[in-house]
Amino acid sequence: MPHISNSSFPYLEICLYGIAITLYFIPYYRWVVPKLLDQSRYWWLFLATVVLLLFFSILNNAAMGWLFMQFTKGPLHHYFYLLNQARFVDFNLLVTDLLAFFCLAFARFSHQNEMIRRKVETDHLNLQLSMLKAQLQPHFLLNTLNGLYGMSLTGSKETPRYILLLSQMMQYILYDCDRERVNMEGELTFMKGYFEMEQKKFPGADIKLEVTGSTGSIHVPPLLFLPLIENSFKHGRHKLTDSAAVNASLKMQGEQVVFTIVNDVLPKVAPDEEATKGGIGLSNLEKRLELYYPDGRHQLAVTEDEHTYTATLTLKHS
Repeated sequence: MPHISNSSFPYLEICLYGIAITLYFIPYYRWVVPKLLDQSRYWWLFLATVVLLLFFSILNNAAMGWLFMQFTKGPLHHYFYLLNQARFVDFNLLVTDLLAFFCLAFARFSHQNEMIRRKVETDHLNLQLSMLKAQLQPHFLLNTLNGLYGMSLTGSKETPRYILLLSQMMQYILYDCDRERVNMEGELTFMKGYFEMEQKKFPGADIKLEVTGSTGSIHVPPLLFLPLIENSFKHGRHKLTDSAAVNASLKMQGEQVVFTIVNDVLPKVAPDEEATKGGIGLSNLEKRLELYYPDGRHQLAVTEDEHTYTATLTLKHS
């Protein structure tokens, strides 16, 4: 209602009264509602709300009525007098309080559940990342050390180079990957080292990683592309024959990152435990993507035919 100059309508009193009769809701929403929701005592919350609205609110209105009756006169004084005497219940006010309760309490309940759910997901995915790092370190380290041992026996001049490369990759896994997001440059350096190591293990195969665009200020979750890379090297045909390939490309176009990896597949066999493990890796990757790139900001496409397996991951950082 707009204010009218020189009007006797008690704007100030009505506004102050509206504020005063709702103050008791603050401790209720601040302490009682969260505590009962945390303890899942929904019936206690319902009973407390009934008592609050049907009994305490009437006593509160009577007390406020006595207070405002002291400095009002005329019809408004009579209204506050009736409130003070508790001769009637303002059902409009009760309905308003009830609606306020449902809106605020259940909004808080939904927000709290969502925060708990996201925390559980985050903790679960962090645990998966730790497990991934723990699994990668001994497996990757053992294979690489075996390769380095063979190089040392032949007196290869490349031995120091691969020892340094291994050291840099292990440092990245142990220290840099503890952060929630890492610079794309660090992730790319790790991927290049991984491909170089695999090329050394299978010198006759066609193994390469092509990069286009600038990493700039792009940040990604650590080891995000590793499940796709490991899956290709684990199930690729290059382990059996030199006439096979594992080719990957990483394209950075503005705020969009597109990673594609293609490998020649092994001969078809019956489903086994190894295939199941690969499926778990992709499932965990999809969960991480949903957490870090929600609302359609990522796309993972996997296709397979008789000869090749292709995985394409698109990320949008805008």
